[in-house]
Amino acid sequence: MTQPGMTPEPSMTPPPSVMQPSMTHPNVRPFSFTAADQALADLRRRVTATIWPDKELVADASQGVQFATVQQLARYWATEYDWRKAEARLNAFPQFITEIDGLDIHFIHVRSQEPNALPLIVTHGWPGSVIEQLKIVEPLTNPTAHGGRAADAFDLVIPSLPGHGFSGKPTTTGWDPIRIARAWIALMQRLGYTRYVAQGGDWGNAVTEQMALLAPPGLVGIHTNMPATIPEAIAKALASGGPAPAGLSADEQYAWDQLDYFYKHGLGYANEMANRPQTLYALADSPVGLAAWMLDHDIASYRLITRVFAGQAEGLTRDDILDNVTLYWLTNTAVSSARLYWESHLAFFAPKGVSIPTAVSVFPDEIYAAPRSWTEKAYPKLIHYNRLSKGGHFAAWEQPQAFSEEIRAGFRSLR
Repeated sequence: MTQPGMTPEPSMTPPPSVMQPSMTHPNVRPFSFTAADQALADLRRRVTATIWPDKELVADASQGVQFATVQQLARYWATEYDWRKAEARLNAFPQFITEIDGLDIHFIHVRSQEPNALPLIVTHGWPGSVIEQLKIVEPLTNPTAHGGRAADAFDLVIPSLPGHGFSGKPTTTGWDPIRIARAWIALMQRLGYTRYVAQGGDWGNAVTEQMALLAPPGLVGIHTNMPATIPEAIAKALASGGPAPAGLSADEQYAWDQLDYFYKHGLGYANEMANRPQTLYALADSPVGLAAWMLDHDIASYRLITRVFAGQAEGLTRDDILDNVTLYWLTNTAVSSARLYWESHLAFFAPKGVSIPTAVSVFPDEIYAAPRSWTEKAYPKLIHYNRLSKGGHFAAWEQPQAFSEEIRAGFRSLR
């Protein structure tokens, strides 16, 4: 499977602790990625040739992604950033392509050396990719080297969502979270897993919850770091722009404040992609425009990224951020990924009636930190709930150690 700017080649040898999966299905084929030199040269040329708008007229981010942050990003991207390092890191993991429901699905598949490892499929969101999950591969597949027990090991399957990264771009409509969930179930069956768990945040949570609702025989539990728990009364109050309902606990008020800000100031990108994704031609033409669009996801992540490009040490690095943006650029998936918002008709944060065992990890700087009171009602078989002290929307990427520990703890009772 090739796309503009990529050339498939045999997979590179993975680290010693990574085991190759058994190739038991004829429709699963190895994959790796090498960007064409001319594609990288064109990227640098476009970054350098950016036509800049005027600086914002305010001292904060209320008008959007700030001029200084994007200029710092562009300067580093054009002069110091090296995609080849990210490429080598990706290619050190076993990657594969398989056709499901007429579409090529890309996935990373890493088997643990531990014989009783629990299979786990992890799904990213937008504006994420499989790059988000690379830091958790070793802690989850080789837990004894990362503060865990052998009994906590996982086999990992990390797919790219349709229209994202190295997966195929749908050529017909209908690829919503429900259809993706069916594809993931088929993928786990194809890989020979008869008992497994699933994890996701953002769109990854939407897909994971739909897997739970489809109730395949092999899926025994799910974990989410972005649960859908908002009660109907809270959702109605937020939609009307009215005040918070009376009687909220401290945790509920904190979640309300986060959601109130997001509904009033943070939904612009989602509304545009849900209504007019094809209009975003500029994202396929300007790498700096693409980067700015991707940075403007949620205010806490944006502030973290601003600090990173200002030179502060954070959970993410400049290279982390640009690895992800560059992947979107080289695969030309800005518009194809945006269409998932158009395809989905789910109420994103509303409880879906998930009835299988569910583990929830709450990071304080997520779009909203789901209170236990809401979470217990949304997931009647809640097997784990924990509020962490640090971390946001890209939890696996930003806080991989804490995230890995949460996955181990969350699924321990299902082994």
